[in-house]
Amino acid sequence: MKLAASLSRLGTESAFQVLARAGELAAQGQDIINLGIGQPDFRTPEHIVQAGIKALQDGAHGYTPANGLPALREAVAADLHRRHGATVSPDNVIVQPGGKPTMFFAVMAFGEPGAEIMYPNPGFPIYESVINYTGATPVPIALSEDQGFAFDAEMVLGQITDRTRLIIINSPANPTGGVTPKEQIDKLVAGLEAHPHVALLSDEIYSQMLYDGREHVSLLNYPSIRDRLIVLDGWSKTYAMTGWRLGFAVWPDKLVEPITRLCVNDHSCVNAATQHAGIAALTGPQDEVRDMVAQFDTRRRYIVKALNDLPGVRCADAGGAFYAFPNIEGTGMDSRTAQDRFLTEAGVATVSGTSFGAMGEGFVRFSYANSLERIEEAIGRIDKLLAG
Repeated sequence: MKLAASLSRLGTESAFQVLARAGELAAQGQDIINLGIGQPDFRTPEHIVQAGIKALQDGAHGYTPANGLPALREAVAADLHRRHGATVSPDNVIVQPGGKPTMFFAVMAFGEPGAEIMYPNPGFPIYESVINYTGATPVPIALSEDQGFAFDAEMVLGQITDRTRLIIINSPANPTGGVTPKEQIDKLVAGLEAHPHVALLSDEIYSQMLYDGREHVSLLNYPSIRDRLIVLDGWSKTYAMTGWRLGFAVWPDKLVEPITRLCVNDHSCVNAATQHAGIAALTGPQDEVRDMVAQFDTRRRYIVKALNDLPGVRCADAGGAFYAFPNIEGTGMDSRTAQDRFLTEAGVATVSGTSFGAMGEGFVRFSYANSLERIEEAIGRIDKLLAG
């Protein structure tokens, strides 16, 4: 068989490889503490689960509109107004099976040989993977530890060329937990006025997971770029619904029809019962969301301090999401070696910083989506390993 060359350019998400290896070691009888995978360790709230069950019992067994149930898109628009004060038409909301289809479709809409697409590095690995797949040139936006892994607007604007088609930003960020301050977002948006040919994808999937009084700055609140802005969000992180595969994006008018066609060609529509559960999530009580974020905050405070106390390790404050991204250069190990030794010698699953781009060398991602007790034990194991 002769395969298309584009398939060889497609990368992967190493966190799933780490999860598989951790599973193998656990099956062999080892006690593995998983601080690798990026998913909440909480159950989906019960009223959401019951809404999905009821939808199945009531006969929600068929196809739905390719862009999502009207009631769900209306609920999304109302939720965005409640959280951000942004006015969004349900007609601009497209519901998809998770957040990755939005990334894939947005990059496919702009990426081709000769085009340039900018993306955060270190950043979610699927950005760079899909850019490469389309044949476009990936242009990294360097995120540095000394700036709390926030992007620098002047640097981003300085990298724009006449070939730049799309800029991807992510705040709060995976893998770093970094949060970009409003003043940098203001500068970026103002600077984009001189580059009307450049579109923007804002990945805001962690928008409800912020700490120490930080407030989310949604790009939806900048009217000057709404005609070229794509905003990604969803249910996976906020409502502990990773396995339900439910996400959405707000698209500018000119992209709604072609992206809906991509949905038809790719997946037809999203699971009907899952969409009813999504309505319940947005319109029902939010107490469990607030409780989950409060527990993440407690863990965050512990793990950042504990990592800074480890020999050869320093860790910047994590302002959002549920990740810490410590610098491990002082241990004498590179990122991949640290990942492998933490897993095989200490029984702690983490993810190498290089899984998130070349600029992640010297770092390891810790997900604190695990109980405080297990996080404490994991840090103790790593401390013993480093001291040995």
